[in-house]
Amino acid sequence: MTRHSLDFHPALRVLHWLIALAVLAMLFIGVGMVSTAGPLYPALLALHRPIGIVILVLVLIRLPLRLATGAPALPHNLAPLQKRIAAGSHILLYAAMIGMPLIGWAMLSAGSYPVLVVNGFTLPPILPHDLALYALLREAHTVVALLFFALILGHLAAALAHGLVRRDGVLRSMTLGHATAQPIEKTAASPASYDDAVDPVTVSVDKRTRVASDDA
Repeated sequence: MTRHSLDFHPALRVLHWLIALAVLAMLFIGVGMVSTAGPLYPALLALHRPIGIVILVLVLIRLPLRLATGAPALPHNLAPLQKRIAAGSHILLYAAMIGMPLIGWAMLSAGSYPVLVVNGFTLPPILPHDLALYALLREAHTVVALLFFALILGHLAAALAHGLVRRDGVLRSMTLGHATAQPIEKTAASPASYDDAVDPVTVSVDKRTRVASDDA
């Protein structure tokens, strides 16, 4: 669904950055868990499980909101292949953000480990005790984590390319938004995408240039 606005829905932007912070925390915690087997490991594990569940809950809130409110159209001058890659990568990111916590929950259930979210609150198991299945899910969790990390790197690279190289408004649509970001009517005078939006700085410079030409 294409959103007739230059920006994502405000609630969607808030959820995006909350999830981004949680994922960033998980990356650091995950690296710490892999690199240490010392006294810090239990503390890191105690953080890893509830943050994973928080990410799952936030994504399950975000996904229907994203489907209901849509996304701004990508710039018209973006290559069709790049648009398909962008759409595919977002689908994979959602799949990873939902799949990883579920695999982790299932893995712990198969290993008969408790999924402690907060003090005194433990999630119920979603699979019966099965050590062979536990080992399989543990491997799957690692593979999905590596793929997720690769997707995050690609997502960051694309965001920086839009924000620093192309400067086409795509990054701003998920951050502060555009100053005049209002629902856009489909009229000849209204911009339909980032490409058609008027840049006030460009207009100001153009006016000064015309005045200087007239004075000359």
